Amino acid sequence: MNLTLKRLLGVTAAVITGASALLGTGVGTAAASGRAHCDRAEQDMWSSGGPSRNLTGHHCSVPNNKRRWYTIEIDTLVRTYYKRDTLDAGVDRTETLHHRTISCMGYTSGDGKLNWFGCPPA
Repeated sequence: MNLTLKRLLGVTAAVITGASALLGTGVGTAAASGRAHCDRAEQDMWSSGGPSRNLTGHHCSVPNNKRRWYTIEIDTLVRTYYKRDTLDAGVDRTETLHHRTISCMGYTSGDGKLNWFGCPPA
């Protein structure tokens, strides 16, 4: 077999392998798109009008590559508005938003939840 034909077959095999690997991971999961996904999340809103920089996510999937910023797609975001800037002041109202995207710096996990932090107001 001549050298050019061997190289052509090698390149073809590499392209086919790479394409099948991409198709295998691109089934629509958050990890494949490089984004995190949470079915539900909660965020506190303070009387001063600003949101908390933290977010609690439930039933989340996170990409396994380490990133500086995470983009989180949230199906249902529940915002709790407080009467003052403390939790003990009581709840004024809640608001439910659907299909939101928020960016955060990182997360910690525990008790089956992801606690996102460093989420600037959108």
